[in-house]
Amino acid sequence: MRNTLIVLGSIVVLLGIAAGVVWALLANSYNEVERVSIAQDPSLSRPDPVTTAPGTRAPINILLLGSDSRETTDPDATAEELRGFRSDAILVAQVSADREHLTVMSIMRDNWVEIQGFGQAKINAAIAYGGLPLAVNTIENFIGARIDHVALIDFKSFKGLTDAVGGVTVHNEIAYTAQNGGGGYTFEQGDIILDGARALSFVRERYAFSDGDYQRVRNQQAYLKGLMRRLLSSDTLGNPGRLNATFQAVKPYLILDEGLDLQTAIGLGVEMRNLRSDDLAMFTSPTLGTGTSADGQSIVLPDWDEIERVRAAFRDGTLHEYAAGRQTGSELPQG
Repeated sequence: MRNTLIVLGSIVVLLGIAAGVVWALLANSYNEVERVSIAQDPSLSRPDPVTTAPGTRAPINILLLGSDSRETTDPDATAEELRGFRSDAILVAQVSADREHLTVMSIMRDNWVEIQGFGQAKINAAIAYGGLPLAVNTIENFIGARIDHVALIDFKSFKGLTDAVGGVTVHNEIAYTAQNGGGGYTFEQGDIILDGARALSFVRERYAFSDGDYQRVRNQQAYLKGLMRRLLSSDTLGNPGRLNATFQAVKPYLILDEGLDLQTAIGLGVEMRNLRSDDLAMFTSPTLGTGTSADGQSIVLPDWDEIERVRAAFRDGTLHEYAAGRQTGSELPQG
């Protein structure tokens, strides 16, 4: 059905974490989402754009930033500035040129990188130093490819979003009791169903794990996989009321770039009409583990040799092929 195709477009963005929409039902609400410019200072160096032959499509790269702070989408703040905000979750989603694959790479927030004009710092500091445009520039130089669209979301939206779709089933790798002040929930190993409050705790937790943020990123990926399965189910796609509730739950906590308008989202959805949840792959950018910076900060050390292969995959639009060879734990030092 055409409505199904339309919904897919915005679901892709929601893995951009935006939301599924039906044109007639949600057009006005979608257009009410706060927008932000990602235009960069022309003095900043950035990767070259992808060139394609006439009549062919390029891959699309979408930067997804999640925060555990309401400042992310403070309606009284200028979105371009967002000073003081540091992203707790950084993901880059690539839609393949044939629109048959969606691949999401998580980037550890403490990766130690070069931020133009500020020297070396944690990658999540870029937005605090120079707003969203500098964050986009920093991520572009990290992945070696340009970012086409951006979505920012507050983790608090996961509570309403999860309840709106009737709960999300995730595969939990490690049994643990949360220590993040989110109610002290206990999560059993295996497939578990999360309601809104438990989902928020699940994506926040890092203190319960020996490897901290590494496992938190894996849990965030597990949640997104479960969410996509739920969004693409007939129970959701065939229920306009649930679709509306889903979008309304996320809208107050969402910022999109100016170019990610409804027409763009729907057009992408039509192109990706054959996408299914099994076509989603997720992995974490390779690292050499943790270390300490010269000024005493605890940091994550990028595996630059392996990241060169990641960059090539981003440029070639073959990130789905690269991801196929990555397993859980492959973001840690190998050998």
